[in-house]
Amino acid sequence: MPDRVVICECFARDGLQHEDTLLPADRKVELIDAFTRAGFPRIEATSYSHPARIPAFADASEVLARIRRRPGTAYKATCPNLRAVQRAVADHEAGYGTEELSLLVSATESHTERNLRTTRRAQWDAVAGMVAEAGGRFRLVGVISMALGCPFDGPVDPGSVIDDVARFAELGVTHVALGDTAGFGTPRTVRDLFRRAAALRGVTPIAHFHDSRGTGLVNCMAAIEAGCRWLDSALGGVGGHPTQIRYGGGYTGNVATEDLANLLEAEGLQTGLDLDAVAAASRLCEAALGRELESRVARAGYGHLPHRETIHA
Repeated sequence: MPDRVVICECFARDGLQHEDTLLPADRKVELIDAFTRAGFPRIEATSYSHPARIPAFADASEVLARIRRRPGTAYKATCPNLRAVQRAVADHEAGYGTEELSLLVSATESHTERNLRTTRRAQWDAVAGMVAEAGGRFRLVGVISMALGCPFDGPVDPGSVIDDVARFAELGVTHVALGDTAGFGTPRTVRDLFRRAAALRGVTPIAHFHDSRGTGLVNCMAAIEAGCRWLDSALGGVGGHPTQIRYGGGYTGNVATEDLANLLEAEGLQTGLDLDAVAAASRLCEAALGRELESRVARAGYGHLPHRETIHA
């Protein structure tokens, strides 16, 4: 199989949305700049969520205006509604916008109501308007939450998820993240879903897995076996859902980037990352949140990878 994968570092958005502590803009800029130095080709930098609902991203425009960008890195912001896209367009026209926007739907009605405060039908109508408002300025990334099971509505029909992927593609959104938002996926269900998604012409499926039940890394490998080459992760395995929405006992963290990069490189898959710089970014993330995070590699160091430092002495 082709030996190059694309990792999107999600600490600054999906990671921080789960935190009770609000980091100042200065610290976020420092972290995102560290991710840039590590060579991530995609970085989820912020969200245009309503500041009253998710205060962690009230400084979205300030952060985007201050980060140091490099050629070859695409910065992404999450947009839950039309007003969010309008803010993204304004920042783009001001000269400090993102290259990518995430547009959100959920595979289930109950999660749609809790997370987006609407219905699936209304959210799909909104997505169509958001695509039009974006006006071709960005790479648009569709995000389907609860694609492998929902704590509120139970098992999810994979055929319905594939219909959602196709619906995004019809709108011109050909990069689609399939989110195992509550960590119900297994290698068998992941392989099945991603093989079906990869069979859709022109679609680039993205694996976005949470490690709620310890299956995140094996599910990433299953997605790769099914043809996926784009993956999301977060340093330290942080994140999962906004603080006001709880499921899985509140434990819904992302796959840890340190662990994912170590596994992929050990398997001969090229990430393009400077793993020593990833180690440095890992330390910065722990310092920013003031605690040990969930990465195993952050404790044990990289595996049989030559010329790599141990992340923590």
